[in-house]
Amino acid sequence: MKLLVATLATTIASLLPLAAGAQTAAILEIKRNGSQPSGKGPADFFTGTVRVDPLFQQEAPWQSRGGTVTFEPGARTAWHTHPLGQVLVVTAGAGRVQREGGPVQAIGPGDVVWIPAGVKHWHGAAPTTAMTHIAITEAKDGKVVEWMEKVTDEQYAPAR
Repeated sequence: MKLLVATLATTIASLLPLAAGAQTAAILEIKRNGSQPSGKGPADFFTGTVRVDPLFQQEAPWQSRGGTVTFEPGARTAWHTHPLGQVLVVTAGAGRVQREGGPVQAIGPGDVVWIPAGVKHWHGAAPTTAMTHIAITEAKDGKVVEWMEKVTDEQYAPAR
């Protein structure tokens, strides 16, 4: 029995560094700056010039996705919702955000906007100033966004 316990203890001790190394390798991933191509915001979902730079897109069990989005002056998203909500972290410029039925609100660097699940909204740049934000969403059943109609010029009116 003593020999069995000693053998088992030695075997477990020899496997621990391998398990720890495997676990660390499985969860540590670095996306190098410039390793993912920028893309143009599709005209079906955006008004104006928009650039999307992917940051991360995790797979199960993680379902988070994030990207940096830059809106040229006057550019904006179409109305849309997210099944599990969205967080926007404004990093530069001057922007706007509006939820359906609410006022257009000005946003700027350092502002963090939380849009709850299923809330119809849009966001974009101010009329004369570009805006950049980091957008973070969670996928539900593989879906992160439901796109709707475009925001009209009247809806985009100056922030109050």
